[in-house]
Amino acid sequence: MKKLVLKDVAKHVGVSTALVSYVLNGQAEEKQVNKETAKKILKAVEELNYRPNQIAQSLKMQKTFTIGLVVADINYRFSTGITRAIESEAKKNKYTVIYGSSNENKEKFAELINVFVSRRVDGLILVATENSQDQIKYLQKSGTPFVLIDRIFPEIKTNYIALDNFKAAYESTEYLIKTGHKRIAFLNYETSLFHLQERDRGYFEALKDYNIPFKKEWHQKIKNQNVIGDVHAGMANILKLKQPCDSVFLATDTLTLHALKYLNDKKIKVPEDISVLSFDGSDVFELFYCPITHSKQPLEEMGKLAVNTIIELVNHGKINKQISLDADLIIGLSCKE
Repeated sequence: MKKLVLKDVAKHVGVSTALVSYVLNGQAEEKQVNKETAKKILKAVEELNYRPNQIAQSLKMQKTFTIGLVVADINYRFSTGITRAIESEAKKNKYTVIYGSSNENKEKFAELINVFVSRRVDGLILVATENSQDQIKYLQKSGTPFVLIDRIFPEIKTNYIALDNFKAAYESTEYLIKTGHKRIAFLNYETSLFHLQERDRGYFEALKDYNIPFKKEWHQKIKNQNVIGDVHAGMANILKLKQPCDSVFLATDTLTLHALKYLNDKKIKVPEDISVLSFDGSDVFELFYCPITHSKQPLEEMGKLAVNTIIELVNHGKINKQISLDADLIIGLSCKE
């Protein structure tokens, strides 16, 4: 069976191949194609089951209508949520998303970027790994359109869509203070990642503003190499103090899950024995006997803004867009009032 070409669609409708090309490339309005004619062309495409030659289309328009997305770890709830949001918004704009996970490895991060660039994606949406500043600077020099999401490097001026982590952590700590908690522990990763350091800063600033004297034992640092062991040790440390902590704020949903498992195993009740507040939620929280109070990141808005920023970069060149979004505090029953 002979493969249909653009000329066949044009002949079927009785118009020029140029008109068909304008409609299929989304230029009907720009080229002032009659609306009725455009409808006829689209109907003919459907009836004839015509499939455009994507390679030829890409060469002609100098676009592939693909976006490369690199997430930190596909197992993170943030990663799956942001990927869904980006795919949904990209589809509305007739873009396809191809993605990979760096698994928090900067070499893998660089490798994925190189693969996507060699496949001629129109732009990149990146959740950067720790210590990947050199790769970001290289991208800037190469002129490849990209936008950072979630994680940023304040010393490098780039387009980014991120959460105001300082504000979210401050408001979470403030909530614990306002509900009567005086000995608030904070478990966070030991890291150079700016967004996690900002969560530290928000915690410390809230304690300072409310005149709560900080004790160094309250701040437990978790190493990536031994997350479960360090969380369990950290929880034991804050509970065996002469004056045990009355609440614990955890910097990620993963840390919260390990903390809840520890409390369950030790038969320590939430919130009767200790209040728990998580930075970010998790579907697994629904299985816990007590709804967990947590900050919620606006993943849909973040994904939408990231896609629209990339499209703007592709279509119009250099732009300067740094957007910080607010988290919502979702009140559960895990914090004693």
